[in-house]
Amino acid sequence: MHLTRLADAPSYFPAEHHDMRCLYLQGKEAGPSETLWMGMSQILPGGYITSSASPLEKIYLVIEGQLTVETPDGETLLNPLDSCRIAPNEPRALKNKTNRPVIVVLAMPLAPAASPPL
Repeated sequence: MHLTRLADAPSYFPAEHHDMRCLYLQGKEAGPSETLWMGMSQILPGGYITSSASPLEKIYLVIEGQLTVETPDGETLLNPLDSCRIAPNEPRALKNKTNRPVIVVLAMPLAPAASPPL
């Protein structure tokens, strides 16, 4: 078993994430993992992630607050313990449109290892 205490979770600073604090909970800099990593973001009132897409699937779980998720299909409000899946290459923006902080957990696969040159 690998344990990460919240007090020891390493911070990370992704581009286009505004008024947020992001922490690795498992995988990446938080410890070993073979297939996925998990992080937690604290999004301040007015905080947001600029709309973008990545080739990797994302699963979001709201722990506290209300999170607005925008995709090409429209806007959805997630409440505590609501979750959503963002498909590979699906654009998404996350926004905290409230006056209270949002805490959201992210789980996603590790990026595939680069193939060695031939």
